[in-house]
Formats: sequence, C-alpha cells, structure tokens
Amino acid sequence: MSDHHEEDDLAPTQTTGYKPGEKKSLQEYQTLDAQDESLNKWKESLGLNKSVVATGPQDDSRRVVVEHIALEVEGRPDVLVDLSTPNAIEQAKSQPFTIKEGVEYRMKVKFRVQHDVVSGLKFLQVVKRKGIRVDKTEEMIGSYGPSADSYEKKFQPEEAPSGMLARGHYEAKSKFVDDDNVCHMEWTWSFDIKKDW
Repeated sequence: MSDHHEEDDLAPTQTTGYKPGEKKSLQEYQTLDAQDESLNKWKESLGLNKSVVATGPQDDSRRVVVEHIALEVEGRPDVLVDLSTPNAIEQAKSQPFTIKEGVEYRMKVKFRVQHDVVSGLKFLQVVKRKGIRVDKTEEMIGSYGPSADSYEKKFQPEEAPSGMLARGHYEAKSKFVDDDNVCHMEWTWSFDIKKDW
C-alpha cells in the first residue's frame, strides 16, 4: 500500500459543524475575557488561573512530550512502551510485546505539555495485520496548558481478539495531533496476540 493511503488512515475524523477556535498564545489565553466565569473555569482546567510560565527547556521546541504509552490489565503490571527519546521510539518499533487473547485491557498515555497551550489533542492509531487494516482508534485526549507535571489519560477499555485466527503479529502506527492539525508525534510499533502471556 502507498504511504498516501496510510496517511489517510491516520487522518482525524472531522466533526460536522465543529470549527476549532483561532490559535491563541499563552498570554492571550490568560487575559481573555477576565469577567467570563465559564471561560475562567475552562482556563483554570488548563492550569491558566495562576501565573503560568511557558515551561520546558529552550532547546526542546516540542509542545507535547509523550513519556510513555502503557497497556493496563487488571491484576498485572502495566506493559510500558517508552517513547521519551528518539532512541526509545526506535526500540519500540523493533521490540513487540505480548497481549493475551481475549483479555480486557486499557491503553493509557503519560505526557507533558510545554511552552504553550495545546488544544483538542487526539490519539490516532491504525493496526494492521499482514498489511491489512484491522482496527482504527481515535481517542480525544483534550486541551492542556503547559505544566512541569505530567498528565495521564486513560482510554476506553477494549478486549483483545481471541481464537486461532486472531493470534499473530500486528503492526501499529500511532500519532498525536491537535485541533490545528499539528502532528506532535508519530511512531510505529508492534505487538503479538498469543494464547497466553
């Protein structure tokens, strides 16, 4: 398949009638309609009610820094996929992990936002088996202000497929994109569905 088709696979769904707001700077958000109580509550949810400094190292221009994505299964330690460095992202590509067939799991992501507000952050993922798309995930993560502390977002629970035909090797391509169609991170990784852990 061509790369063009893969790009279409990872395009976010457009909500009819929804128009992202105009991009604003951190300073503009802080001074926006100071008398509007509902807007003040929204700004507070982004951490903009205090004197926010645009956190993050000057030599790192990323606004969203994904530390890891994890597979959470009740009664088991989380399976962590480190995404904090370019080297870790490369390792994620070549080191598949195992998911037991039929198990209920939940994906979660830990990330930081630095320098500026990120609006309407989404996680998109396409899973393929033998080159054929078998699953597409689109998860709204939300809007966040810069913070020295990490955020964690848990996704909806899912169930791994089961049966002889479901077992095998899967390739996934994932990315984080915001309302302005800025791609903050994109990577590939893989996993195996097996009869047991």
